[in-house]
Amino acid sequence: MVKVSKNPGMKTAGNRLLGMAGLLLAVLAPGAACANILVVPVDGSHWINMRILMQELHARGHSLSVLHSYSSWYIQEDPTLYRSIIVRTTEKLGIVEDREMLSNLVLETLEVFRDGYTLLAFLRNNRNLHHMLTQTHEIVQSFIRQLFEDQQLMAKIKEAGFQLVLADSLFPTGAILAWHLGLPLVYNARWVTSGDCHQLLAPSPTSYVPVVGSRLSDSMTFSQRLFNTVLYFVSTTFLGVMVESGYEEICQQYLGPGTSLRQVTLAAEVWLMRVDFVLEFPRPTVPNMVYVGGFQCQPAQPLPAKLEEFVQGAGEPGVVLVSLGTLVTHPPDWLAETMATAFSRLPQRVIWRHQGARPRGLGNNTLVVEWLPQNDLLGHPKVVAFVTHGGTNGLYEAIYHGVPVVGLPLIFDQFDNMARLKARGAARVLDVPNLQADELEAAVRDVVEGPGLSYRRHMRHLSALHRDQQQTPLQRAIFWVEFVLRHGGTSHLRHAGLDLPWHVYHGLDVVAFLGGLAAGGLLLSILLIKRLCRALRRGKWKQE
Repeated sequence: MVKVSKNPGMKTAGNRLLGMAGLLLAVLAPGAACANILVVPVDGSHWINMRILMQELHARGHSLSVLHSYSSWYIQEDPTLYRSIIVRTTEKLGIVEDREMLSNLVLETLEVFRDGYTLLAFLRNNRNLHHMLTQTHEIVQSFIRQLFEDQQLMAKIKEAGFQLVLADSLFPTGAILAWHLGLPLVYNARWVTSGDCHQLLAPSPTSYVPVVGSRLSDSMTFSQRLFNTVLYFVSTTFLGVMVESGYEEICQQYLGPGTSLRQVTLAAEVWLMRVDFVLEFPRPTVPNMVYVGGFQCQPAQPLPAKLEEFVQGAGEPGVVLVSLGTLVTHPPDWLAETMATAFSRLPQRVIWRHQGARPRGLGNNTLVVEWLPQNDLLGHPKVVAFVTHGGTNGLYEAIYHGVPVVGLPLIFDQFDNMARLKARGAARVLDVPNLQADELEAAVRDVVEGPGLSYRRHMRHLSALHRDQQQTPLQRAIFWVEFVLRHGGTSHLRHAGLDLPWHVYHGLDVVAFLGGLAAGGLLLSILLIKRLCRALRRGKWKQE
């Protein structure tokens, strides 16, 4: 039997020893050392999930600084979480900050496809996208030049003693800055300047890996595989030639002759991919791609009192949640009125995030709000369906909470996201340019009340798969950021294929060599056969 001492002095000394031991453990614990991190985000919905990463890093004692412009839409100064480093430009960074540009693109896209998804409509839409992307990247390139030309600001950045750059991979600003500063780079990633991150880093066979923009699943017919392959080469050529050339000039000018955008982009130590294979189709990958899809999801918190009262008043039919995301807050009037009419016919109550004029045809069952706690509402037991544009953040929140989806994709990757969820049996997807109120009403009813509640059952299965992990996606993301800090990089995870010319990477030199051998052998055989035939003929003539 061990006796506990009653001596206060001994107790105080013991507490001191425990305190010192705890401090020592904190210092020695992996990832516990505070680091100085430079964050280079992208505005809009991208900033929402970047901020969640930052909050967790800040809670673990890391110091954060955020590089952004005066014109940022969502990114505002917040001394409680980070220090702002503001580039002296008031020009909005294209599609990610300019709401008017985005609204015009949505209107043009919907108008183009009003007559169906034809080849002509596809070409017209790609022309509009080309114009928008070109304009956006020109503005981003101007932003990078202004950053590097501001000698005073660059001197402050260099003197700050940053140890790591955490950047969104959509634009190469963070990668170019990390290369210039000689710092390890971690990407919060889904897209790069040239398109899909997977397509850049890992093998992407077009036989079963759908190209972004194809709207295909991983099970394709011959004609679909043909279209997918053509789209692959068209998209890579367009992005390589039309978009990346301006960044190549920047790399040459500010990082030194011979430095390419591909080289700078692929220098990232870890790619924190906002992807989970419960939604994404299985495909080849590489060791330094870490999958953290849905890391922004979390258990639902209590709703504000008035919102809770509205939800509880829905009774047994429940509530339908409607949101077209952070970028599209003003849908066209005809679309808003169609949606309002459809919702007014539902037995459920509807909570709709909508800004602008109150749509005609709005029913008494519909509550229109400018902002809503989307994650908390999706986690409420009364919410039975989610009508959404198909943005990545919202879909993973729906998966996390097991809420089936009615998809109204508008632009960009939303079509592909919804194609994936539809293939999983957890969503109905509608053609927005030709949307009718009857069609939307029927889709919501089907998702909520369909035979066997199949949509709800499939979504809950996806939710169970998504939650059944050793680490949460956020824990995994933070681990790998701190892993890079502890070890200075992940060179042991970087595959050699990234440094090979494309013809060597695909083995075309070996194929050409073997083909040459085979052709040479065949030619030699033909020559030998000819000589043998001639010899036999001569022998026959001599005998005669």
